[in-house]
Amino acid sequence: MESVYAALLLHKASKDITEESIEKVLKAADVKPNKEQITKLVLGLKEMNIEEILKSAAITPVASVPSGKAAPVKEEKKKEKKAKEEEEEEEPTGIGSLF
Repeated sequence: MESVYAALLLHKASKDITEESIEKVLKAADVKPNKEQITKLVLGLKEMNIEEILKSAAITPVASVPSGKAAPVKEEKKKEKKAKEEEEEEEPTGIGSLF
């Protein structure tokens, strides 16, 4: 996860996101670099537009509750549990597999 933060920091600073630059950032933060993870991250980011990823992450829908009525807690917990089970079943691919 730290390598993703390093990549985001490099992107924000308008620097090239390379294995070497990510390793330098991690070492500066006193974090031991995982070279295999860094390699996968750099390869995955070459195929993606980081700005679009950040924009889509910032636009997450928020469920609203009609005013005056509270949502039943039991139903929410069941839905959350079911969603977690579905997430665990899915096998992540691409950059998502790093998380």
